[in-house]
Amino acid sequence: MADPYRHNRVVSWEEFHRLTRVLSERLLELGPWRMLVAVTRGGLVPAAIVARELDLRLVDTLCIAAYDERSRGTPQLLKAAAAGDGEGVLVVDDLVDTGVTARVMRAHLPKAHFATVFAKPEGRPLVDSFVAEVGQDTWIVFPWDQHPPLRRPRR
Repeated sequence: MADPYRHNRVVSWEEFHRLTRVLSERLLELGPWRMLVAVTRGGLVPAAIVARELDLRLVDTLCIAAYDERSRGTPQLLKAAAAGDGEGVLVVDDLVDTGVTARVMRAHLPKAHFATVFAKPEGRPLVDSFVAEVGQDTWIVFPWDQHPPLRRPRR
């Protein structure tokens, strides 16, 4: 399968933090939230920032594996969040791309408010709040992806 990404957008730590604070300001007006759920792994960093900005102490994770570097795979739910149907729950991820991960999240937390920093056109209808829209053919290089991990993914 050909690489669907024609462009890279490299995001610095400073830009990511600034965009996540903008998202937090928008979410503050929509609350109050009873808890926050981070979609792992990409959602961990923005979730930490949002939790701090909104003073949310109850944080859980929804662990979904759908990407292997730049290729998409079949999504696998690795761990569900203890958040009921999602009523009063804020779910945070770094981006919504094609919506594969978002559909898994919505199936488990249908009443949750889903917020991402970045949104692409295919996934955009599945997210409730986002800050920046990028083209479907753009691969976002997040700050934490700008250096190889100590341990390479298992094949």
